[in-house]
Amino acid sequence: MPKISSRRAKVVLFASRPIVSAVAGKNEEDYAIYASYRPHLKGFIGVLKVVRLTDARLLYPFDGADEIGPFSTQAAARAAAVQRGGDIVHGDLRTPEL
Repeated sequence: MPKISSRRAKVVLFASRPIVSAVAGKNEEDYAIYASYRPHLKGFIGVLKVVRLTDARLLYPFDGADEIGPFSTQAAARAAAVQRGGDIVHGDLRTPEL
């Protein structure tokens, strides 16, 4: 079981963060897909994060993104998240979001 801290969240400001111009990915290796699942009242929901590594841009999740599921099994929820991640990567390769 992970250690749970009772400390308050630390506020971090990124004022000194360097500005990186958008750089489109050239192939699938330029992206990271993090897929998992979480419990839901009706089964399991796929959890997904897609990052373009060339410029560290978060492509998914975004405001207004639909939930992935629900599914009856953990494996189905994770597989659907992986499939959606692949679709996002292929879409960004065709038409990069800059």
